[in-house]
Amino acid sequence: METLDMLAIAWFALAWIGFATLTDGRFPIGRISLTRAMNAHRRRWMRTAARRDLRMIDTAILAGLQNGTAFFASTTIFAIGGCFALLGATDQVLDVAHDLPIPLVADRAAFEFKVFGLIGIFAYAFFKFGWSYRLFNYSSILFGAIPMKDDVADNPAALEAAADQAADINILAGRHFNAGLRAIFLSIGYLGWFAGPQVLMGTTTLVLLVLLRRQFLSHARTALLKDTPAP
Repeated sequence: METLDMLAIAWFALAWIGFATLTDGRFPIGRISLTRAMNAHRRRWMRTAARRDLRMIDTAILAGLQNGTAFFASTTIFAIGGCFALLGATDQVLDVAHDLPIPLVADRAAFEFKVFGLIGIFAYAFFKFGWSYRLFNYSSILFGAIPMKDDVADNPAALEAAADQAADINILAGRHFNAGLRAIFLSIGYLGWFAGPQVLMGTTTLVLLVLLRRQFLSHARTALLKDTPAP
């Protein structure tokens, strides 16, 4: 790799790590991210569900979260398979690239190296989605273990502790799901590297700006942070 390529990859990694740090709340800033706001609602949901007599709607929501995670995990597997298929058609891709009016990867080794990088991103996303699916499963079990409110009427702290335990695992599952989703989003920026390091820096910056806007300036964030009536 040339120096400019290394600088572009460094910017890509810095953007990824920095964005994850900001949205997960590991670096304190004055503005709450959409992810952190949603985590507060996850905990509120569990505490509300713990006081319900019928919890079928909550189990349906948990099943929906698991199904969505499984969908993305399957998608990353298909993406990895597509990347390996791309490696098998390197010569054809390079022939097409040479006919395009824009400069793409210059040689076979560079192209294959970049494809392996893309495979690494999708593999990371798959493991994040896989672990998230497992954690949502654990959260469902812990949710099922929350006692009925009438059974612990004389000990409301036990009910809240059980709800918080299920919420903690649910929040952790959501964190890993967001990490996998973040990898898929940033893989779009990574594709710019096939057109050169300058394009990689540009596409990474563009994707980063879109994600930052959604996390800190979106209408969804505004809606989540509005005062809601007590359940």
